[in-house]
Amino acid sequence: MNKRLTRQLLVETGLRLLDEVGLDGLTVRRLAAELGVQSPALYWHIRTKQELLDGMADAIVLAAGMGPPRADESWQDWLARRARAYRASLSAHRDGARVVSGAASLSARAVELFESELDGMVARGFTPGLALRTITAVTHYVNGVVLHEQAGRTGHSDVRPGPTLLAAVRESGGPLGDDGFEHGLRALVAGTAQALANTS
Repeated sequence: MNKRLTRQLLVETGLRLLDEVGLDGLTVRRLAAELGVQSPALYWHIRTKQELLDGMADAIVLAAGMGPPRADESWQDWLARRARAYRASLSAHRDGARVVSGAASLSARAVELFESELDGMVARGFTPGLALRTITAVTHYVNGVVLHEQAGRTGHSDVRPGPTLLAAVRESGGPLGDDGFEHGLRALVAGTAQALANTS
């Protein structure tokens, strides 16, 4: 590959390799080979593998479309939309949730957009602290759901489930999937509404 090396090219190539080989197979040496260069050439743009992963995490987070609620959008609708978009962005890449969960830092642009989200929530009656806790709780929830989904666990074990667990799985379809995700999201939104009411 003869393209001029840039940080953006490294991040984009890293994301493509992530989809092919997964996080455990992604190395700086493999990235250099994919770009047709020696590993030291990459260090003009990234100093460590963690710095590469931080750039990849940042790209995944920004792809979810950060930003405050629209003028005609309730905070409840915005929070649900934000959570769904974030889940889709994490799920778009193999091990995407692991990459983002392991990030050491994000870009100034991501921090700026996060600040605008907090401002939008404060404008809708949240205290800064409740706004921060709400976005953090939703972020951790989505990370956890996608980590579990991407781990590919089936939930099978040698332990025989009891009748109530069997009935629960038959009724709900199990804890994973869109229905399970939406149930948890509704619970988070409802809990936030109650916390917001308690602050007024």
